[in-house]
Amino acid sequence: MRFKASIQNINTFTKLTASLNSLGPLAWVKLSDDQVCFTIIPEQGTQVWAVLSIDSIFDTYTVQSAANNVINLEVPLAALNRALKSAWNATSAQIRLTKKDGMPLLALTIVTASSSSHAGFPTATAEDDLDDVYDQPFGRGSRETTITQEVPIRVLAHETVAGLHEPQCREPDVHIILPPLLQLKSISDRFTKLALVGKSTSTSAAPRTRLELSANMHGCLRLSIRTDAMNISSVWTDLNNPELDPGQVEGIEEHPSTRMKQLGSADGRSEEGWATVRIDARDWSKVMSVGRLGGRVIACFCHEFALILYVYLPSDSGEEESVLTVGSSGDGFYSLPSWRS
Repeated sequence: MRFKASIQNINTFTKLTASLNSLGPLAWVKLSDDQVCFTIIPEQGTQVWAVLSIDSIFDTYTVQSAANNVINLEVPLAALNRALKSAWNATSAQIRLTKKDGMPLLALTIVTASSSSHAGFPTATAEDDLDDVYDQPFGRGSRETTITQEVPIRVLAHETVAGLHEPQCREPDVHIILPPLLQLKSISDRFTKLALVGKSTSTSAAPRTRLELSANMHGCLRLSIRTDAMNISSVWTDLNNPELDPGQVEGIEEHPSTRMKQLGSADGRSEEGWATVRIDARDWSKVMSVGRLGGRVIACFCHEFALILYVYLPSDSGEEESVLTVGSSGDGFYSLPSWRS
């Protein structure tokens, strides 16, 4: 079993692991010849299925195993994210699967370059709970610093993950490109704080705050919160509803979104043609952290049933090949749709 890769996009990889860590502490990482998959399936809350093209993060990439060159790992996201942070300004970085005292590890080897006008001892900059190995030449001029971060992991047998598959869900009633997620998160958090004013925090059994998110096929999105004391909402208009690709999706004329497009209006005033879901405010705030990745986000609404987000990662080549699928674990997902480019 062998895995070794050069990391060409440290910033994206770091932001990805930070976003995933906000949704769950452990990730199932599936390494194969053509893609890398990160999956988080908590007992409650949001599921994430991230399918990344190899060149969106890695440069050279090698994976070998007796199971058709597929390796399954359980990776602690916080430790991996801390290791990647130390490579933020690296000149090069490699990651590989190895062992230490019989325990499997992901070893991240980072090379940084710095200039120095006099000799001296190197200063440790690695995270505090990871093993560090330094190899620095001393003297005037530039010097290289090599740091190795070791992240303990668990290798998963194929039988352990064989039954895990991305759930299916019915076709969406509405699909819409969301405004910037960090903007949406700011407003959502503000609504949640207003709803909590006056509530007792001493009762642990108090119901969680729930937000209402609605959209139509005329570019309108509405975020609302309702309590006994207040009813507030924020509405976005002139958003984009991406068209489905008729070459990939059969029966577009009968698709739920086509029927919904015949209802409602672009000003958002009509109550017809809206698809609505209710989401836990705290869980939604965590989901919005994926906004740090950038790229477009398509939200798919199954009315009164499920909300699925497709977060596309921008690549250096301009192609959007990698996507995170984010949705409620209680409601499930449906197959990734094909949008007309």
